[in-house]
Amino acid sequence: MQKVEKWQRIFFPQFRKAREGVELSEGNIMEAARRIGIPIPSECGGNGICGKCVVRVEGEKGALASKTSVEKKFNLDREERLACQARIVGDGNIRVFIKNIGKYTILSESVEAKTKLDPFVHIKNGKVFWNGKEIDKFRGKIYGLAIDVGTTTLVSQIVDLISGEIVATLADKNPQASFGDDVISRIEYTMKNKDGLRQLQRIVVDGINKELENFARQNNDADILNCIYETVVVGNPTMRNIFFGIDVHSLGVIPFEPLSPGPLNVKATEVGLRINPEANVYGTPLIGGHAGADALANVITTEIYKAEKPSMIIDIGTNGEIVIGNKDKMMSASCAAGGAYEGAAVKYGTGAVEGAIKNVSIMDGKVKYETIGDKPPVGICGSGLIDLLSELLKNGLMTKKAKLNKDFFITKNIGISQQDVYQLITAKAGLRVDQDLLIKYYGISLKDIDKIYLSGAFGNFINPESAVNIGLLPNAIEKIVKIGNGALAGARVMLISREKRKDAEMVARKIEHVKPNERESDFIYLVAEKMYFEN
Repeated sequence: MQKVEKWQRIFFPQFRKAREGVELSEGNIMEAARRIGIPIPSECGGNGICGKCVVRVEGEKGALASKTSVEKKFNLDREERLACQARIVGDGNIRVFIKNIGKYTILSESVEAKTKLDPFVHIKNGKVFWNGKEIDKFRGKIYGLAIDVGTTTLVSQIVDLISGEIVATLADKNPQASFGDDVISRIEYTMKNKDGLRQLQRIVVDGINKELENFARQNNDADILNCIYETVVVGNPTMRNIFFGIDVHSLGVIPFEPLSPGPLNVKATEVGLRINPEANVYGTPLIGGHAGADALANVITTEIYKAEKPSMIIDIGTNGEIVIGNKDKMMSASCAAGGAYEGAAVKYGTGAVEGAIKNVSIMDGKVKYETIGDKPPVGICGSGLIDLLSELLKNGLMTKKAKLNKDFFITKNIGISQQDVYQLITAKAGLRVDQDLLIKYYGISLKDIDKIYLSGAFGNFINPESAVNIGLLPNAIEKIVKIGNGALAGARVMLISREKRKDAEMVARKIEHVKPNERESDFIYLVAEKMYFEN
């Protein structure tokens, strides 16, 4: 590997911290970006497979090696490169503009669960105690932090543990995106790189720390973070365990089960969280397989574990999780569900960024659409893709066998192809089969289900009619209830209530996690049947 001269600099003008340029040493553009904490989206983790890490490069000739054979397979413009392939080899400065970037619309709103205020943290005689142990003097405030570590986003809330009120909501994209958009890519990164787990753990905790430091600056109170005495963390098994620095390789190999699925209690200093150093960081228990603490938090939010009639919770994200049950019996399943609907594998797909087409309608052959933030269209996000499939179907532009008459364009440059449709119907089929099989395993029918709760940003923004029309959700629209970010709401109530935390640990042991793909010998055929629009 050829080393470049130290005076050579790389600029990322879209990011304040790299507008003045940083010195380069060696490697490719993606590696350089990672070293300084610049996120470049990549589904494959930088292996030259997905083609999503497209950057536009300006600079002196000879600074980069010629395009690789991998890059030549993708339809790149003259100045475009794949960040994972563009190797820095010569003298001169370069400016790099990341193509797939935008301000994310991150869901923080959720249902307000009625919970008796009884946190583990309390004041006595001017001292702060956690679970009966003295940890600090009273500084005038007692706060807690609820964190939802999503594959795509990081959302947290600072909560006043005296009043129970939400003090602030902090949200950003998960910076691990530059190591791969899905959990499998991140698991593989930790397995292939000696320092991979530490890198991913550090970058996600640093993302939280950055938001906390911004909060402290906005409040002009340098000591305010020392008033955070407990944190509750939820996330799918990969995200939760990486946050705590726990090996996740077992989630990438048969039987795909997490190490350390039980509850965790560690000091903030152990994970690098810059709050009160004596603060407790609680990792909510996992259910099993790829069903995690976020799915459990949804159960706590909806309280289906106390209900007489069975209900179902569907959390559609990069990782889809389903729970069905009531006070007597609970079951769960998980599958790779939302990647295609979050921009992966769809040519003009994108996340919920400003400019993403969020809804679509076709009337009299004319297309109408709206974008996030009313910005010029840059691609189609999940809710727009579901609307688009439904509208194509209703208008006879796509058959019930999911065949397009021809490529369909919403704008001059943004549309959908037959290959895109295939990716979308494959993703929706897997999720729908898990729903139907869980109902079957539970021993009931759809009519016996009381409510169908939709949790997460994807479920919150989709049009239920469109989702039912394409078969993503069961044909029971009157039972569908949107609960917003149910995982964050569950983390919050576990932060302020000893009882809810006890309930969560009990429920985690009670839920039976099933793997339909292993249980059904003809699973692949069941999925194939759900790929089309016959019912």
